Amino acid sequence: VEKVRSGDPLVAGVIGYEDTVMPQLENALLAGHDVIFLGERGQAKTRMIRSLTGLLDEWMPIVAGSEVNDDPYHPISRHARDLIAEMGDDTPITWVHRDTRFGEKLATPDTSIADLIGEVDPIKVAEGRYLSDELTLHYGLVPRTNRGIFAINELPDLAERIQVGLLNVLEERDVQIRGYKIRLPLDLMLVASANPEDYTNRGRIITPLKDRFGSQIRTHYPLDVAVEYEIMQQEARPVTVGETVGVVVPDYLGEVVATFSQLARASNHVNQRSGVSVRLSVSNYESLAANALRRGLRAGERAIVARVDDLDALAASSIGKIEIEALEDGREGAIFENLVKGAVLTVFKDRVDPSFTTAIVDAFEDGAIVHTGQDMTSDELARIVDEVQSLAEPVRRLTGGDSSPAAVAAAAEFVLEGLHLSKRLNKDQTAQRATYRGRL
Repeated sequence: VEKVRSGDPLVAGVIGYEDTVMPQLENALLAGHDVIFLGERGQAKTRMIRSLTGLLDEWMPIVAGSEVNDDPYHPISRHARDLIAEMGDDTPITWVHRDTRFGEKLATPDTSIADLIGEVDPIKVAEGRYLSDELTLHYGLVPRTNRGIFAINELPDLAERIQVGLLNVLEERDVQIRGYKIRLPLDLMLVASANPEDYTNRGRIITPLKDRFGSQIRTHYPLDVAVEYEIMQQEARPVTVGETVGVVVPDYLGEVVATFSQLARASNHVNQRSGVSVRLSVSNYESLAANALRRGLRAGERAIVARVDDLDALAASSIGKIEIEALEDGREGAIFENLVKGAVLTVFKDRVDPSFTTAIVDAFEDGAIVHTGQDMTSDELARIVDEVQSLAEPVRRLTGGDSSPAAVAAAAEFVLEGLHLSKRLNKDQTAQRATYRGRL
């Protein structure tokens, strides 16, 4: 309620859901609903679920020694009831932090009712208690998360007979263990995640369980490049060597990485059922920076800026995260390469003013020839701007005025590659070098 009043984000660190997912989640919480998040992999479902503990009171009192977080004024377990009956107002209490009021279970086929709800503890029976004694029970994860939040990830993977065990939890708010005549009125919120295809089409979740979730919220991938890029910058780990050598990824190349993911999500050659996770963008961003670092270290440079040449490194971090569907074997590499080229061309058209490109093309048609490559240092590449003076202004705009050789080299190569992909320059490619020349 306070977050809604103040306008603060409900969940910190989740970007792009402000106008779509978050209003639905706020409604569900205000209504007191159990929630299931439906979405493909890499859509921050687990992060949102785990962040919900931040809405709980920081500390909560429980009866000392309670396994189910008994409320001192409303105890539900035999242990707590007996202790309060014996000691009254002198009953000892302990304080539980909100971070421990969260339980989570990844639904796997071997998950049992004993894991979630509970079972008779043979050790307690062996100690001399009768089977009819409630104190012989070993509580499962759900009762142990009483007065908290319990999450089940990938709910459809839970066996149907186990799903039945959650029906009472969601509706009647109690659990029953084996043949014991007990009722544990639980106070908890149940949150689950699922893949939409598993949840709606394959029939891997029983209908009564679907019916008991108060709110079903669909998550989604970033809707535009700007949001994807912002997530990449937030999540990617910096690639550095100690405190002296670091890598700068220019914003236009960061946009290329984000655009690559956006194009992959729209491509007929990529299996959209499998999804194109935001983790792909983050991994590609890190791979781009790592390749630039490796290249810069070999060249002995300390100011390292990622270049178009480094985009070749995206293959290793992409192929395992997207499922490319090709009619012919061996086409995966070509499809990947076309996606990268499409991303570079899209960003080039968006970032480079076409009024500056005619003079550059004219210079090449007049005989200018430029060599680039991973084995060339930034100083060598930066001289391109001296050789082709018309490159100076678009390069300056891309670098934001940064005149360092590494920044100038990266921007100049980006402009040349964009002109080639626009079919305005020819490019001869070898293993390590590329040569740009006029088309005449």
